[in-house]
Amino acid sequence: MARSHWFALLVAFSCLVRALNASDGDADPVYRACLEHCKKTGCAGEKCFQHCKFSSDGKPVDGPWEEERTQAGHKPLKYHGKWPFQRVYGIQEPVSVALSALNLAIQFHGWVSFFILIYYKLPLRPNKKTYYEYTGLWHIYGLLSMNAMFWSAVFHCRDVELTGKLDYSSAVALIGFSLILAILRAFHVRDEAARVMIAAPLIAFVTTHILYLNFYQLDYGLNMKVCMAMSIAQLLIWAFLAGLSYHPSRWKLLATVVGGSLAMLLEICDFPPYWGYVDAHALWHATTIPLTYLWWSFVKDDAELGTTTLLKKVN
Repeated sequence: MARSHWFALLVAFSCLVRALNASDGDADPVYRACLEHCKKTGCAGEKCFQHCKFSSDGKPVDGPWEEERTQAGHKPLKYHGKWPFQRVYGIQEPVSVALSALNLAIQFHGWVSFFILIYYKLPLRPNKKTYYEYTGLWHIYGLLSMNAMFWSAVFHCRDVELTGKLDYSSAVALIGFSLILAILRAFHVRDEAARVMIAAPLIAFVTTHILYLNFYQLDYGLNMKVCMAMSIAQLLIWAFLAGLSYHPSRWKLLATVVGGSLAMLLEICDFPPYWGYVDAHALWHATTIPLTYLWWSFVKDDAELGTTTLLKKVN
């Protein structure tokens, strides 16, 4: 299983450069001509648009440029980082919306079950605080995860500048904090001063990147590179913990790491949507649902282990 993890990371790196370039459709001459005309008039051909990126009607394609490519027998292209999708009641990516909502429900279930375990099932200190030293960090992680899934569902429902910024910013905040959490947990960083020294530069980097996306340029390619780099870094850290520790639930951690590595391939080795609905990103959302459930199961096991270990030292 460990070999599969390393193989997945190697394949991910091999696809990274090709997948992170700007969308091919953005350079398509037909699309660029339609886009320039749309910016001037608000319409392209017989269609008019609220935003000169995606159609506001319920037709199966996002613009006349794609109709011309289809009639000429060409394959679909991505425009502004997105494929043309079939719409359902105006929802741009119905499958991704449904899977994001389901992922939000799984995240909520995992966080609530962790909350109940840590405060109602496990013993507490005399001051009513938990023995588990990473409780607060996992609470923040849970809230950031639910926030990211919420804005993911909104963004896939309707892609405009505001929803795009909220989705990207939420995802970057979650991935950045997850990297901090991975470092602190894998290397057993308990001292508050040490935690601040590790977290501060990463928080500064993530904050700067979010400000760049929101107030300078919403750069899809750059954002994907940043997210992939932080994701790969934390996968390697968790793999280190799973491979070298004697944690009783290390198989759950290792399974999540391997599954996350394989799921990452769907994000960087992209393909057009099947039947106009299911693209690689939608499949990524689907794969993260069981991984999220398994991940929170590991977190709860880790909380039990940490509490038991500290109680033995106290007693």
